Amino acid sequence: MDVLTALLLVHLIPVSTPKNGMSSKSRKRIMPDPVTEPPVTDPVYEALLYCNIPSVAERSMEGHAPHHFKLVSVHVFIRHGDRYPLYVIPKTKRPEIDCTLVANRKPYHPKLEAFISHMSKGSGASFESPLNSLPLYPNHPLCEMGELTQTGVVQHLQNGQLLRDIYLKKHKLLPNDWSADQLYLETTGKSRTLQSGLALLYGFLPDFDWKKIYFRHQPSALFCSGSCYCPVRNQYLEKEQRRQYLLRLKNSQLEKTYGEMAKIVDVPTKQLRAANPIDSMLCHFCHNVSFPCTRNGCVDMEHFKVIKTHQIEDERERREKKLYFGYSLLGAHPILNQTIGRMQRATEGRKEELFALYSAHDVTLSPVLSALGLSEARFPRFAARLIFELWQDREKPSEHSVRILYNGVDVTFHTSFCQDHHKRSPKPMCPLENLVRFVKRDMFVALGGSGTNYYDACHREGF
Repeated sequence: MDVLTALLLVHLIPVSTPKNGMSSKSRKRIMPDPVTEPPVTDPVYEALLYCNIPSVAERSMEGHAPHHFKLVSVHVFIRHGDRYPLYVIPKTKRPEIDCTLVANRKPYHPKLEAFISHMSKGSGASFESPLNSLPLYPNHPLCEMGELTQTGVVQHLQNGQLLRDIYLKKHKLLPNDWSADQLYLETTGKSRTLQSGLALLYGFLPDFDWKKIYFRHQPSALFCSGSCYCPVRNQYLEKEQRRQYLLRLKNSQLEKTYGEMAKIVDVPTKQLRAANPIDSMLCHFCHNVSFPCTRNGCVDMEHFKVIKTHQIEDERERREKKLYFGYSLLGAHPILNQTIGRMQRATEGRKEELFALYSAHDVTLSPVLSALGLSEARFPRFAARLIFELWQDREKPSEHSVRILYNGVDVTFHTSFCQDHHKRSPKPMCPLENLVRFVKRDMFVALGGSGTNYYDACHREGF
């Protein structure tokens, strides 16, 4: 049974409390029907994928290569795991999710207890400020806004263990006596990203030596380091946000749904929309907690489906209109440029930064996926992972290749810089120079201006 089938079979979907006041114990749950991918986009199915409920271990394509290829370095970009909402639906009770970690509670992971113990020893660890003031694991009986949940920790313990089995046990990427400079760790200043990074790292390197761990702080969700000022990128974003707004105005069913929900919670429609109710609703959905009710009625599954369907339509139009693509090329350039620099140093035989981990957000991964030309890639789910692998051909040691994987699926030949490679070459992987040329030149060509570098593209006149 594949992971999705298992997920669909075990996961129950929340329903709103009936008006006759039946208790939650006697309330019926609704099981989703499809066990294979539905032919038409199904908002419930898409939401289940987004939740990414930990279940059976997944099959993945990381680390697959012909036997004469040697793994040189690995670059991992993750979205934080499952979190408590960032917004609340006005005038409703917050969903009651417990953010303390309990080893024998679902979702379970065999390393959870050891992870808690190890994190409690790391309070004096040296992280770049302000990370050193953040808690190393979630620990509130009622989750705080945006806080990582136990599900989020387990998702990344699983990610780390999967990468350990492939990259350390099978490919020996790091020696047993690995040193601090062989890891590169970077996270934004949110507890959920730091904790997700630590959970993955613990799954990858159980009981790691705290003295060897140093997380750098990244102030920008784009991980643009010292290259964040980019006026043209911001103009693309403004146009993209305008497109989103106009699409929403055209959707009468969405407006009707927001109006119904606003009546239920007794606030103006505008206020409800501003509270971004889908964020809170997804938490109810992913944790199988009933949607909120008031004396005016209940927010229900039909409301959820309408809003989720609009999100899916928005993503589809976003791909067609290309404004987000322009934003993505400029938004993703600094982090991709940093990654190819790290890869190029590894090809010279340098042994530092062989494993890089960026613990980030959906707004980090999404532009990178778009910039790479992965237009069919789904929006980053909780604990999504995007991985760049660098390989050396042992038969021709001067030749290096890359593989790109998204949530365990090899998407290398779907990228814009390598989709024609199969037609021209019998080689099983994408030459590193294709990625380097893409980042150094083709990203700017795709923007359509005369700029051939990041600065010029960011400061183009008359855009």
